[in-house]
Amino acid sequence: MFAKKTRSFAKINLSLNITGAKGGYHLIDSVAANIDIWDTVCAKPRSDGLINVYMHGLGSENIPPEKNNAVRAGEAFVAAFGTKGADIEIYKDIPIGAGLGGSSADAAGVLNVMAKLYKIGEREKLKALADGLGSDTGYMLGGGFARMTGRGERVEPLSCPIRLHMLLFLPGESVSSGDCYREYDSAPDPLRADSARMARAVRAGDFQAIAGSVYNALGAPSARLSGGVREALEAAASFSPSAYAVTGSGSGVFALFESEALCRWAKSRYKGKLRTRVVSTVLPKEKGAGRLASPFALTEEEKEAAGEEQGNTSAE
Repeated sequence: MFAKKTRSFAKINLSLNITGAKGGYHLIDSVAANIDIWDTVCAKPRSDGLINVYMHGLGSENIPPEKNNAVRAGEAFVAAFGTKGADIEIYKDIPIGAGLGGSSADAAGVLNVMAKLYKIGEREKLKALADGLGSDTGYMLGGGFARMTGRGERVEPLSCPIRLHMLLFLPGESVSSGDCYREYDSAPDPLRADSARMARAVRAGDFQAIAGSVYNALGAPSARLSGGVREALEAAASFSPSAYAVTGSGSGVFALFESEALCRWAKSRYKGKLRTRVVSTVLPKEKGAGRLASPFALTEEEKEAAGEEQGNTSAE
């Protein structure tokens, strides 16, 4: 059996509202989208049931295995499906601690690549495993544009006919999600993100309506906790984008512009110390009537290489 690999994409939260709490967890209503930053997840089978995960890049080598969601995902997969284990390599490009879902992306990427490796097609069971690994891991399993509710486990895929372009401001420091939610609880935001309106705008491809619906209830508490977030928000606002907001609980901030050219203009004129990056949303491709393909699918080049390795059999 040959090794498999997949791309696991970062996400941004176009809207995020806190709708309550249940069982010790906050409930959310959020519209998210994948952006074109990804970690590459590779796996090859083992003859035993062990999961070994080797991290590469951005300091990820220092993540203890017992705190690595990718390890948990691999072990959960083996336990659920009774397969052999795998040696897994993860090459990181998703900034760590930036609210871009890197940990969830890696966990979802491991589930997806092992499903390819062992030809597991039980997507509902994979989704249940993903939901047990983190609030947005189930969303990251399929990705694209989607509305998440509950703890994030209820995922409604959204089609979007346009690509969105953003300039990311990355402080390089993390904001604890737990601390951010506690800070929110100490001073709840009276404003509310309208994720229903955002979902309608996304489906319609209405850029102005999307920009007008951008809001994150965790933005203010994140800024109170982090000087880097405050600096990123001020930098984003200075270019008068169509909208700007913290993603997740921070520390990353995105500025939404009408075109990639405007993003690059802002990047070229930014003189501050924060790292910046121009990104665009990933548009899932149609895969049959009304069904969205997962952005974790192999690229055409990867499919071709895998086909050559396996005597032109399917790489799926």
